[in-house]
Amino acid sequence: MPHILIRIGLILAWEWHARSRNYVSESEMCKLESIPLDFGDYHPLKPITVTESKTKKMNRKGSTSSTSSSSSSSMLDPLSSVLDGTDPLSLFAAAADPVTTAATMDSTRKKRDKDDSSAVGSDFEPWSSKRGDILARYTTTEKLSIVSGSFSRKATTTGSAVSEKVRTRLEELDDLEEGSQKELLNLTQQDYMNRIEELNQSLKDAWSSDQKVKALKIVIQCSKLLSDTTVIQFYPSKFVLITDILDTFGKLVYERILSMCMDSRVSLPDNFSPESVNDTAKETCLNWFFKIASIRELIPRFYVEAAILKCNKFLSKMGISECLPRLTSMIRGIGDPLVAVYARAYLCRVGMEVAPQLKESLNENFFDFLLTFKQIHGDTVQNQLVVQCVEIPLYLTLYSPAIDWILQCIAYRAPEVLLTEMMERCKNLGNNALLLNSIMSAFRAEFIAARSMDFIGMIKECDESGFPKHLLFRSLGLNLALADPPESDRLQILNEAWKVITKLKNPQDYINCAEVWVEYTCRHFTKREVNTVLADVIKHMTPDRAFEDAYPQLQSIIQKVITYIYDFSLLFSVEKFLPFLDMFQKESVRVEVCKCIMESFIKHQQESTKDPVILNALLHICKTMHDSVNALTLEDEKRMLAALINGFIKMVSFGRDFEQQLSFYVEARSMFCNLEPVLVQLIHSVNQLAMETRKVMKGNHSRKTAAFVRACVAFCFITIPSLSGIFTRLNLYLHSGQVALANQCLSQADAFFKAAVSLVPEVPKMINVDGKMRPSDTFLLEFLCNFFSTLLVVPDHPEQGVLFLVRGLLNVIQDYTWEDNSDDKVRIYTNVLHLLSAMTQEAYIYHVDKVDSNDTLYGGDSKFLTEINKLCETVIAQILDHLKTLGKEETLKRQSQLALHFFNTILAHGDLRNNKLNQLSVNLWNLAQKHGFADTSTMVTTLEYIKKRSKQPEMSHFTDLALRLPLQSRT
Repeated sequence: MPHILIRIGLILAWEWHARSRNYVSESEMCKLESIPLDFGDYHPLKPITVTESKTKKMNRKGSTSSTSSSSSSSMLDPLSSVLDGTDPLSLFAAAADPVTTAATMDSTRKKRDKDDSSAVGSDFEPWSSKRGDILARYTTTEKLSIVSGSFSRKATTTGSAVSEKVRTRLEELDDLEEGSQKELLNLTQQDYMNRIEELNQSLKDAWSSDQKVKALKIVIQCSKLLSDTTVIQFYPSKFVLITDILDTFGKLVYERILSMCMDSRVSLPDNFSPESVNDTAKETCLNWFFKIASIRELIPRFYVEAAILKCNKFLSKMGISECLPRLTSMIRGIGDPLVAVYARAYLCRVGMEVAPQLKESLNENFFDFLLTFKQIHGDTVQNQLVVQCVEIPLYLTLYSPAIDWILQCIAYRAPEVLLTEMMERCKNLGNNALLLNSIMSAFRAEFIAARSMDFIGMIKECDESGFPKHLLFRSLGLNLALADPPESDRLQILNEAWKVITKLKNPQDYINCAEVWVEYTCRHFTKREVNTVLADVIKHMTPDRAFEDAYPQLQSIIQKVITYIYDFSLLFSVEKFLPFLDMFQKESVRVEVCKCIMESFIKHQQESTKDPVILNALLHICKTMHDSVNALTLEDEKRMLAALINGFIKMVSFGRDFEQQLSFYVEARSMFCNLEPVLVQLIHSVNQLAMETRKVMKGNHSRKTAAFVRACVAFCFITIPSLSGIFTRLNLYLHSGQVALANQCLSQADAFFKAAVSLVPEVPKMINVDGKMRPSDTFLLEFLCNFFSTLLVVPDHPEQGVLFLVRGLLNVIQDYTWEDNSDDKVRIYTNVLHLLSAMTQEAYIYHVDKVDSNDTLYGGDSKFLTEINKLCETVIAQILDHLKTLGKEETLKRQSQLALHFFNTILAHGDLRNNKLNQLSVNLWNLAQKHGFADTSTMVTTLEYIKKRSKQPEMSHFTDLALRLPLQSRT
């Protein structure tokens, strides 16, 4: 080790000799050898035909002797040579059990057939999607009560007779009905819901512990709660909560009976027949129906039987079809119309689940409701509402979930003739608004749209005292947003609807309807009608700042307008559009609306624009987004806003009017100074503008264009220091300097490069990358390598010394505080040697058009080459000094790697015909191997490369070098 370093030290005072390079010939040598290809025989996109072949399996030694049939393709498929001519998927399919495969295909086919024949498809909105809205809408602040039973299980002796067991269960049921319950009073709504959830859990626990009677008692008790309407406005939510328990009970009973039908662990198919059900399961099923039949009160008996309606499948094929009419008739005994209509809704729920094909029973259920509909206005109901201080409009809304669900079940895939029948029945009831609203909500939008004028006529004749007409027009508008009415009726429909909507005094009622009909207007009419509607909305929502309570609806209106009018020149020509935006006074909402508009612009604007109307409007919108940024704004939000503003900036183009383009960028810089990504985009855009100017002038700037590109360069030079990211600034200084150089702005380019050099010492040891702190060495090394590549073509300033930029950068690198365990400084110095070697060539490898680099300025002057060699000596000294410091045991591996790296640099760029440089390379080779840390395969490959190069012209000296480079074994 020491003697090698001594020999290295002897060379420090000697000159660096860079080898002469002929870049053109080297480029030719490095090109891939071209081979003519006959496309008639083979084309990469031509499919390969694989045929079955008889191939002997390869032995362990890797013998390749085989016989195979020839394919129609001349190319051999690599899969066929290993897999006996079959592709992997075919092998797997062949290996599969044929019985299992057939069974799988059969089950798949059955499932597909079942889906095809199912009467309820994915287009049917399930009850589960409605329950959340009902629970959120129908709430109360009044105190509630609930009846809680005593569910203690009585102990029985092991030897008790079956009859005694039956008697005990009957006594438990009687005990429930004869007053073993206690009533919990003064419950809040949340307490009530918690208690219902406890009952649901108690049901599951009782069932899992085989306490079937207790489970039944819980269900009966819960069902009884559905007869209580003391807090009537909470009834729809109570129905949702309790029917959840009933659904759980029905599922548990069905699965228990189904499990009893299992024979040798094979369950019944979905479409089983009653004949395949064993007697034990049938007896259990009958026992459940007998228990339920013994319930004395009508409402719990109805609900519990409806919950296990599906179990009729175990008894007879016609069981469900026979039970549905009977249960429908049972509901006629329920006196309270609200309780009765929800019972009908539950029967429809169960019916659609277990027998969706029995639409006749569902229709009969609804027609029964129509016959009793007048009860709603009877004295009994009116007296109840007076006691609870509930007005009739609120009371009628309680019916909506039930009626809507019933009609949805009836109208599902129903023919249009059923709508005609429903409309006639509605007319016979005096065009009841509640019923008419549910009809419009249930039937297909195409049917409703085709009869829009008929519905408008019925709406006009409705009695408005109980159910406001504007809600009917809203329901009609929702349908017209999904389907188009006859073209001849469209304007009349809008006029009729808007005559009613515009007269609404309550701002909330008004905006709820206007929101729906704006979409209809945008779909079918011009900007004139849209402008009229927006003006009317502004007129209604501005007084008393009513818009503050309607931001969601106003946002919806904006979304609909920009969905249908995405030509922004047309959109901003709508006179009332921007005044409409002024109603969004709350900053967070205003920013969301602006983001929505900008997303639409970026999505739909296909071509760049210079329309002043669009530019002024979008600048105002982008300024609103920008001004919302403060110290508390999240980084993700900043990135999103910056991306939207950048999308707008990229779409602005004034064509050949480059001065106007630059003026726009200057204005944008002043408006968006708080968003760094926007400033970065503006710098790139201005640099691109300078290069477009150069392209137009074909590199020959006139006095005017030269002044213009200097203005572009000045824009970038002024803007870059305002950025916070240090590598962002470094890269932009480099990029902008390259642009200035390309436009012959040499002094400006020098200023950029000097700024970059002076900024390098400020690079911190750790930087933030995507929210994580990372070492900056890698990023600095990458930047400096790019910087060196640029400095090759930068001409020296006449008033500065030779290579003043390179010297300045080397001084900065020398003074920079590097990590103790880092070798990046040496890697940078080796890259500097690459640069200096390239600078000694008579002609540089690349140039900037119309810019004379140092090869032209100095013309190979000996003094210039001497200065380069002095720099090389200094750099080599730094590298070798660093190698000496790595002589400790813990750093020997790093020393080996750096020695080989330096050796490769000399090999690529040094003139090894010089004996002293040749000796230095040999010493580095030996140093790399001395302590056994060298990668043997790399060393072998490198030596082979040297031997190969020695056969080339003017490279014979590599032969002697190869003989002097031994390969040392690690032992």
